[in-house]
Amino acid sequence: MPDPAPQGLSAIRDAFSRRVVAWETSARADADLVLATLEYALASREVEPGKLIHHADHGCQYTSIKLTTRLLWAGVDASVGSVGDSYDNALAENLWMLIKTECIRGRTFTTRAEANLALFEYIDGFHNSRRIQDRLGFLSPIEFEEKHYAEQATAEPTKLNTHQPLLTS
Repeated sequence: MPDPAPQGLSAIRDAFSRRVVAWETSARADADLVLATLEYALASREVEPGKLIHHADHGCQYTSIKLTTRLLWAGVDASVGSVGDSYDNALAENLWMLIKTECIRGRTFTTRAEANLALFEYIDGFHNSRRIQDRLGFLSPIEFEEKHYAEQATAEPTKLNTHQPLLTS
């Protein structure tokens, strides 16, 4: 029997570059789905404890003990939006709108593999690598990150020696 089309999609998006760093589908939108996505995100990025915030809405899958414990162990601060504030989770809502309108609207998926392929082609093959975004200076998320890290690598060191050496004869 073929694996049915997924009912849940979880994604983690970098707020700095707007890159989708991890995504996963499942037959159920539950804590295990969110946890699997988090594990993928942690494996794909170097995470320095205390330097990362995981923001989500008030859904039970995001406030579960499983997820909050894993965030704690990874040194990731948990952030939950305020109730009824649509702007608080705008970055995630924007991603869902893009996926719905540019990837899945008008399509029917009979298997999870079929849906995953479409999502892979959209997220990894288009959104992250080729979809330019105004807020990123008309660059794609990957181009924006590459530009940022290139600029960081060529930046002058911040420690400057302002003392002149003493000249002796």
